[in-house]
Order: sequence, then C-alpha cells, then structure tokens
Amino acid sequence: MKKILLLLTLLLSIQFTVSAQSHIDVNGVTVPRKIEVLNKTLQLNGAGGRSKMWLEVYVQALYLSQLTQDPQFIIDSDTEMAIRIEITSSMVSANKLTKAMNVGFEKSAGSNLEELRPRIEQLKTLLSDKITEKDVFILAYNPMDQTINVIKNEALKGKIPGFDFKKALFGIWLSNKPVDETLKKNLLGQ
Repeated sequence: MKKILLLLTLLLSIQFTVSAQSHIDVNGVTVPRKIEVLNKTLQLNGAGGRSKMWLEVYVQALYLSQLTQDPQFIIDSDTEMAIRIEITSSMVSANKLTKAMNVGFEKSAGSNLEELRPRIEQLKTLLSDKITEKDVFILAYNPMDQTINVIKNEALKGKIPGFDFKKALFGIWLSNKPVDETLKKNLLGQ
C-alpha cells in the first residue's frame, strides 16, 4: 500500500510539473503559455508551425481571454485576443509575408474585401520593415477601441481600426477557408 501511495504521489507531482510549465516547445520555438498584451493576460489556446514548400517559415500561437475550440466563436468574439508569429526562416521577407496575408484576406473577407482594402494596405505598411529570423509579431485585438495593435519585437508599430477588420484578420487562419487547415487545428488546440 505504501508503494502504491508513493507511486501515486510521484505521478501527481510529475503531472503538476508538466502542466505548470510556463511555455511549450513548437518546432524548436519556445511559445509562452501566457502573454501580457494591452495590460491583459491572455492564455495560449493553441500553436503550430506554418510551412511553405517543405520549409518551416514561422510558428504561430493563438491567445484568448476565454479558451475555446470553436473557430467561429473566436472570429465573432469582441474580446481581447492575439496572434503571435515568430519567424523561423531567413527566407521570410516583408514582401512574402504581406503577399501571403493578402491571399488570406481574399479567402476570409469575402464580399467585404474592397471595404477592408485600405486597412489591409495599412497592415502591409506596418509589416514592411526588414524581417529577420526570430522576429516576433503580435497582432492583438483590443475591444475597448476595436483596434488591431501591430507589435514587432515588443514595439507598437501601429493600430488598425475596425471589428470587421479583426474578424477578417483572424479569419485568415480560422475561417472555413483557412490558409492552412493543419495550422487552424493546431491553433484551436485540436
């Protein structure tokens, strides 16, 4: 009986240690379980890598104030949330990143694309600085003023207004036509 209790205690302590870790490893990238954005603590909902032509280009994580596996709930939610993207390849450039986002917006925005076009161009401008491996971008939604805050390496680059823009942006990865179905599942923690 003592051996069983000792074994049970050991197993519980190992489980607690694993669940108490402050980060996870995704394809060699350290992804924090929580981030502080706009004075709010957000929790990791899921994370995964994005590959292009067999090359890992970035690791992306989705942070929410309320965890869920429902992509439409996330898209429609007017609550704090953020996408964290860490560049993992020197092959990624600002031009390539913004072209990929353009394709994503075309898929997720639907009939709102032309109305969103000026703000999509604004996002492309905010992402136009030179990109290097290990750069970290955070695209954080603030429901207080309904803006997407674009942060690069902890520096605020700018804000883009509109709940409709937020929905289209998060739809790039979570809509019915995501840029990467596997990444969508990973972001949802599935």
